[in-house]
Amino acid sequence: MPSLSLPSPIGELTIEEEEERIVAIRWGNGAAGNGSPLLNEAARQLAAYFAGDLRDFNLPLRLRGSAFETRVWAAMQAIPYGETRAYGDLAETLGSAPRAIGRACGTNPIPIVIPCHRVLAKKGLGGYSGAGGLATKQRLLALERVGIA
Repeated sequence: MPSLSLPSPIGELTIEEEEERIVAIRWGNGAAGNGSPLLNEAARQLAAYFAGDLRDFNLPLRLRGSAFETRVWAAMQAIPYGETRAYGDLAETLGSAPRAIGRACGTNPIPIVIPCHRVLAKKGLGGYSGAGGLATKQRLLALERVGIA
């Protein structure tokens, strides 16, 4: 599987591709990969996002998860840059429970591009499964100029 590792303001990231679709973004330096035109484009878009020059990613994705998880991930992708939603808001929209939304956020295979960092608890940040946990979530929200009370 082609992969590409790159530095970012939130730590080393490794992007993985399968059949010309992004399948994962993981924290840490992955096994050496060959890269590809798609991975190079994903790296370019991530760099532009971290520089504050990109608000919407335009990458082909392949999501592997349950029907419920893919619905939650689609709902997260609909949250505009610089805005947030509560787990309960997504739960109400999807006819689910906030904890189920949180579990789906935690299994998000393509963080940042699928912005699980934009989903918050009713009173506070909630959780974050990426490396660095809540500190990383706070950095991503600060990058998007989201104020957290």
